[in-house]
Amino acid sequence: MVKNHAMLGNSLNLGFWKNLRSAKKPFLALAPMEDATDYAFREILAKIAPPDVFFTEFTNTEGLMSVGREAVIKRLLFSKQQRPIVAQLWGTNPENMRKSTRIVAELGFDGIDINMGCPDKSVVKVGAGAALIENWDLAKKLIEAAKKGAEDAAEVNAKSIPVSIKTRIGFNKIVTEEWCKFLLQQNIACLTVHGRTKKQMSKVPANWGEIEKVVKIRDKLGAETVIVGNGDVKNRAEAEEKATNLGVDGVMIGRGVFENPWIFGKIPRTHTKKECLELLLEHTKLFEEIGGKTFAVMKKFFKIYVKGFDGAVDLREKLMGCENYNEVEALIAPLISTSLIS
Repeated sequence: MVKNHAMLGNSLNLGFWKNLRSAKKPFLALAPMEDATDYAFREILAKIAPPDVFFTEFTNTEGLMSVGREAVIKRLLFSKQQRPIVAQLWGTNPENMRKSTRIVAELGFDGIDINMGCPDKSVVKVGAGAALIENWDLAKKLIEAAKKGAEDAAEVNAKSIPVSIKTRIGFNKIVTEEWCKFLLQQNIACLTVHGRTKKQMSKVPANWGEIEKVVKIRDKLGAETVIVGNGDVKNRAEAEEKATNLGVDGVMIGRGVFENPWIFGKIPRTHTKKECLELLLEHTKLFEEIGGKTFAVMKKFFKIYVKGFDGAVDLREKLMGCENYNEVEALIAPLISTSLIS
């Protein structure tokens, strides 16, 4: 198919997305999730069963440019094991988006993703996240600003990173064809589509038929943009089925990782209670060492590791009363050392 360069431009920086698409179909991505895909949890996943691409939590561009920058920038810590890695940014000020993208590039990230799908009320209220589905002019300005930020970084010998978007199929109603066509015309490296509107939240099943439409629009436009589908995928087999039947290049998994942290593993296997509890201790210790967040954030992870065995409910209740790593260790260490658990 002849590419419509007049419409799409002729200098698309795919960056690592190009090699990822060529090497694996589908590739699997870890979804950006607030107070979930932080440094500590990504490090655990990198050790046990890494996705093909990591995403950070949401990082606010206005915060990065504020007097509180030092606290915000901690969200952008990553290790060499967490690669390729994409920083997801959100905000409404194009100049702040430009400067933030430059910071991300200079920190060594592999890509930058603009959040155009978050349904959180506090984000939507200020015109960011999913609100951009109804503000195409601002969405375009933010994309252009991010590209300029990547170019700025390249001028000072940092690599020019690709710009991608994560969005939904609509705000109050489905507008997949109009909205996603518009985004694809902005010459972005990757477009991740969550198969629900902002209004639907997670109350209905993800609409993968709409995600398939995006693939067809991309192909009709002759765009090179990588397409990633997101919504309700619980394992690698489902991801492969989506790629085969719907044509997506990659699949992003979010909540499924809370049901099984080994979800990105290529060979499914059963994990022992001892293995899960040892991992819980390692995760908790790392979370505390990194700092920057209240211990209450860590508690949402306990259900990942403590389930499916006798006494799990009671143990979780006790863990919820813990306020630091030492208290967690006092509960877990005796169970790991005893022969009653394997």
